[in-house]
Formats: sequence, structure tokens, C-alpha cells
Amino acid sequence: MCKKQARKAKSYQLFSFLIKSPMATFHCLSSSYYHYKNCNTGFVDFRFKRSSFVVRCERASCCNQGSSCVERDEKRRLRILIAGGGIGGLVLALAAKHRGYDVKVFEKDLSAVRGEGRHRGPIQLLSSALAVLQVIDGNVAKQIMDAGCVTGDRINGVADGVSGKWFIKFNLLNHAMKRGLPVTSVICRMALQDILLNGVGLDIVRNKSKVVDFMQDSNKVTVILEDGQHYDGDVLVGADGIWSKVRSKLFGQEDAKYSDYTCYSGLANFVPHYVDSIGYRVFLGLNQYFVASDVGNGKMQWYAFHKEPPNNTDPPRGKKKRLLNLFGHWCKEVVELISETQEDMILRRDIYDRDMIYTWGIGRVTLLGDAAHPMQPNLGQGGCMAIEDCYQLILELDKVVKSGLDFQQSNEISTMLRRYEKKRMFRISTVHAASRMASKALTAYRPYMEFGSGSLSFMLSQYISSPKITKPSVLVVRAFLQIFMPQFMIWMMAGHGFW
Repeated sequence: MCKKQARKAKSYQLFSFLIKSPMATFHCLSSSYYHYKNCNTGFVDFRFKRSSFVVRCERASCCNQGSSCVERDEKRRLRILIAGGGIGGLVLALAAKHRGYDVKVFEKDLSAVRGEGRHRGPIQLLSSALAVLQVIDGNVAKQIMDAGCVTGDRINGVADGVSGKWFIKFNLLNHAMKRGLPVTSVICRMALQDILLNGVGLDIVRNKSKVVDFMQDSNKVTVILEDGQHYDGDVLVGADGIWSKVRSKLFGQEDAKYSDYTCYSGLANFVPHYVDSIGYRVFLGLNQYFVASDVGNGKMQWYAFHKEPPNNTDPPRGKKKRLLNLFGHWCKEVVELISETQEDMILRRDIYDRDMIYTWGIGRVTLLGDAAHPMQPNLGQGGCMAIEDCYQLILELDKVVKSGLDFQQSNEISTMLRRYEKKRMFRISTVHAASRMASKALTAYRPYMEFGSGSLSFMLSQYISSPKITKPSVLVVRAFLQIFMPQFMIWMMAGHGFW
């Protein structure tokens, strides 16, 4: 008998055995981890390999682009469970989807996530974050950039709140162009959320699905939803924000730290005369600061931060009046923006963060974004860091898949997750420390020498229209920042180490 005839005979014997033994058939198919679609036909050839099998079929519906037959050899897909459908969770899901991984996102309330965008305002996306989005999904990145407002092509920087004089300016455009990166932009959080959600798909994102607990063993991790449903996976990623349930289950309940600042945010239908030359500006003051940014479509977004105890409230329609009391003596650019904002467009929230932790997970579970490292918004880097987290994590997941190792080998999955955390730790801890340092520095921000109301003050007023003399220490700090800040901004824009 020739080899071809022998091979056919063996295939026929195996096929006959499977037809006569339904339980054996079910066992063989399930143990192979291969699921096929639209293949309602008999087998021409069926042969086993170590952890996969090959199916040949005669139906055209199983063939690609009109070919007569297709052979598939596939191992079980990596199963990724993501708690949280915010920016970080959706970006990770988008990357996992494009790699063919089996990904599920559990979000307790998508409308609440979108609604939070009103309180937190537009999000700044540095060149680094936009470049990562381009690599993950070029089409989605284009939609985001089209919907956003480019601010990096204009002057950005820090100014004194009272005088309005520039403290330091940043050149974001040249640094981006030299490295072939997209230019820094801002985008409405709700618009960003919608674009990412459409890119991922509602078949992957499960709304009204709050993760309340999880269990893990050597083979898998299981999430438990509020309604009692269970889902198994190979990896669980907590992307559920500063009040993360996954984090509390990993490391115990801990209180977030109040930053000592409350934040008013406002959106003004107003186009200032400087809009074509200035994109983003931070005004500094003693125990308070003010951030203003063009967000396109004839609107300006601003944030007013004031140091005070937490949980204070304003009387009905009293936010604008209080802000004018706090910032009314500042430069006209600040007062003008507050004055041009309607009362119902001003929102308030207290600012919290958490201390850095230097491991973000245990076993098959890890964290990203605000669940791992919530930071104050004064540098505008929370969203950017979450997007970078997603890319580093997906790169590490790719290595596990390409290695061909069994996903049920807990040690390999755990090692991969700890490697992801280690690679992100220095960059995250640096940005986290810088954001805290920036807030604390404002408690000592007194740029001018004070002479009180004595004779020296009177004498100076005779010769100087405004007896304000800049402190020598401020000049030293300014010189230092003019040298250091450009390098820091370059590192922020391109120092993530991905390419």
C-alpha cells in the first residue's frame, strides 16, 4: 500500500472512531482549545498535534478569499479580563483586540464614566501618548487627533498669576517635529471615551458589570461581578480608577490622600485675543493656581485650584462669586475667563491622590493608570501615563504569547506582569513625585519682597509706581527651570523607552 493510501486509511479509521464515540469526540475537541465558526461539514482530514489540531473542510464558507480550502492551527487565545472601562481600560482592550486576544471589559456604569468627564474637563495628550495610540490603532488615533485641539503648536508655559508675566515658556512643537511625533493636543474626555468605546466595541465592553471581587489559582483568575456572575481569564487588569476595587482586594482598603486643594473647573464660550499665540498656560499664586487652555470650537477650559480643607461646599449659584473673590486681584487674563463663564458651567471637586506603591499586583493580577498610581492633575499627565501603561503591558503579554508557553503556567504570567510593573516604575514615580512637588511649592510662592507699611515701603513708593521687587531666590529658581524644564519636557514627550 502506498504512503498516500495508508494516510487516507488512518484518517478514515480515526474519523470512524470519532463518529462512534461522541464522548471521545467532545473530549478531543475541547482539549484542543480550538473553536471554529461556520463549518457545518464533514472532515476530510483530522490530525492531532501536541496542543492543537488541524481541520480541513470542503465548505467554501470556511475558505479565505475564494481558496478551495484553508488549514488552521491555533492554540487557545490569551484571555484578558479588564476591570474598568475608562481611558486606560479601553486603550488596553483596543490593543488586545487587534492582537486577537480574548478580552473582556467590565464597567459598572459607562454613563457615569462619561459624566465624570464634565468634572475633570478635557484631557491633555502629550506627543508620547498620541504616538502610542497611533501604534495601537492608527484609525482611532486619527479620530482622536481630528476631534481634539492642537495646543503644542503655540506658546505653553507658566506665568505669575498677579502680574501675568511669563515665568517660563515651553517649545513643544520643535521637540515633537524633530522626533517625528504628533503634536500635543487636548480633547474632551467624553469625546475621547466615545471614540475608544466605538473602536473596542460593545461586544467586548460589558456595561452594568461591576467587579467586586476576584479569585486566582495556579491555572486561572476569576472575576466576580456584583450580580454574582463569574468570568475566568489568564490575566486580570485593574483599570478601575483611584477608588479601585481590584487594588483594595490586592492590598487592603486604604484611604486616598487629600491633596489640600479643591478644584473649580469651568468652560467658557469665549475666544480671547491671544488664542492664536497661546495654547496652555498655568498661572501661579500663593496657595492657589489657575490653568487655562484653548480647547477649540470657540471655547476655553480653565481650572482654579485653591488650598483649603476638604468637603467644603458653596451656596447655590455661589461658585463664580467665590472665585472672583479669590482671583479677582489677579491679572486680567484670569479674571476675564472667570467672568465670561456661566455659573452652571462651573463645577467643583476635591483633589485626591495616593502614595506610590512599588508593586502593582500579585500573581495573575496587576493594575494600571489611576488604579496603580493616581496623581494630582497639575501636570496633566494622568491620562498619558495610563496610555503608556497599556502599551508596556501589551508588549509584555505579546512576549508570553510568542514564547509558546502554556498560559496556565502561573509563574510565567506572574513574571511577565511583574516585569511590566518594573519597567514602568521609574517613569511613573518621577511624574508622581513631580506633581506632588509642584503643589507643595505653591505654599511658599511669594515672588516679591514684602516691605509692609513702614517707612521703607513709603520711600520706595515715591520712586517706583508699583513697589514690587522680585526676590533673588525666585530669579535663581527661574534660571534653574529654564535649563531643567526643557529637558524634562523632552523626557516627558519621548522618554518612555518604547522606541
